[in-house]
Amino acid sequence: MDDHTRDPTVGPPRRGSPTGWRDDGRWEHATLRRATVHGVRLYNSGAYHESHDCFEDQWYNYGRGTTESKFLHGMVQVAAGAYKRFDFGDDGGMRSLFDTALQYFHGVPRDFYGVDVLDVRETLTAALDDPTAIDGWRIVLDGETLTARESDFEYAAGLER
Repeated sequence: MDDHTRDPTVGPPRRGSPTGWRDDGRWEHATLRRATVHGVRLYNSGAYHESHDCFEDQWYNYGRGTTESKFLHGMVQVAAGAYKRFDFGDDGGMRSLFDTALQYFHGVPRDFYGVDVLDVRETLTAALDDPTAIDGWRIVLDGETLTARESDFEYAAGLER
């Protein structure tokens, strides 16, 4: 485990034992989990740019081709695609970003750091044909669709740019 991805303050999954949660009761990469929780809650609240920033900030911690890098890069593309659709009405841009995200998600476990990656893949695939498939869609984390709190916006605002 890399020292820079440790954070003893990051709690366990709300339920289940997703990929990334270790048998010894810790996250393999706790900072990845922290960013994922913030990023998912922000996405689910329509704060796509802030969600993108949460995933992008952690993406740079992992080497090219790692599962962590592929997951984070895919989530960056998901948030950017939603941003294109909802903030700019650019369904073509959304499709391009979602197509790339699906490539990054290839080989990522179905329940990675609590994210239901299978649902993400299925929804993105549907949106390639019908962009309205993401209208009202929320990312499932630990079996729930959580929304943003003030702490999520504070986390995103505090990221180095």
